[in-house]
Amino acid sequence: MPETPLTAADLSEAGLLARIFPRLEMGERHNAATLLGPGDDAAVIAAPDGRTVISIDTQVEDQDFRLHWNNGYRTTGFDVGWKSAAQNLSDINAMGATATSMVVSLTIPPATPVSWVEDFADGLTAGIRELGAAECSVAGGDLGRGRELAVTVAVLGTLNGKNAVLRSGARPGDTVALAGTVGRAAAGLALLESKRTVESLNTEQRALMDSQCRPVPPLAAGPLAQAAGATAMLDISDGLARDGARLAAASNVILNFAEEELKLLAAPLLPASELLGADPLAWVLGGGEDHGLLATFPAANQLPYGFTAIGSVEALSSTVRTGIMIAGRPANTGGWDHFAD
Repeated sequence: MPETPLTAADLSEAGLLARIFPRLEMGERHNAATLLGPGDDAAVIAAPDGRTVISIDTQVEDQDFRLHWNNGYRTTGFDVGWKSAAQNLSDINAMGATATSMVVSLTIPPATPVSWVEDFADGLTAGIRELGAAECSVAGGDLGRGRELAVTVAVLGTLNGKNAVLRSGARPGDTVALAGTVGRAAAGLALLESKRTVESLNTEQRALMDSQCRPVPPLAAGPLAQAAGATAMLDISDGLARDGARLAAASNVILNFAEEELKLLAAPLLPASELLGADPLAWVLGGGEDHGLLATFPAANQLPYGFTAIGSVEALSSTVRTGIMIAGRPANTGGWDHFAD
């Protein structure tokens, strides 16, 4: 008979934490920012810059991920851990800052296999390391019991004496540029929710699916953009159009995307769009969770490595009050809304 898998209910909280902590390398990877890690009621984090950049995000089962998808894919703990690291590190990146410390709250049902929790810790650690957040370490967190899986991660970062890049600094005449990808995670989500089995997907389609499960934000791009004089920047988590509209509203300008550049961004999505009969441009404009960076730069400035020009910033006028245009035409902002969708 197959061995019954060990679950969270079979261990005490201390026993489960003893399985998690070594996988987070909490004792080995503490950097200069983490003065005191797990073991006391709170961690102690240094802030030599005098300012701390902080962001927090939550993933909830059946709201932000599913354990079992329509196409047969089963979300692993590694997937959820990796994505928890990626989406939070990206928010720090979007400020032009560098992540230094992370605290994690994990809520699990008692029947959750211990192996899933261990995989989560492995995925979190791998995400931090492999995405390039070399100065970041896990400083502590919380473990609780609940009816559904939920993960909340808070990340702290430093500006290293530089100024944060806000959403509100774009100016008419600036270049609009993108680092990373858009639409890939949305295409991957469509594949996960389809009836096309995982086994039937080709390599390119599977790579798109992986972009949803384990996104790869361009973490080196944020500080590079700050150093290159970016006037505004944000993380694309809810879609190029919706997040672009947020940047435009904060800066009181219009972002005019170039149609040809959008088509180039849509080209890698064709393996999924042709299979599912979907419009790849809709994924480019409305799909989130790639966690690329949308930034604006003075037209005279050379774009930093990793950024591609995709449009321009224009002034509002008496006749055009929308924040987003494509080739001079008003565009639907669409995108993901946690409460409307």
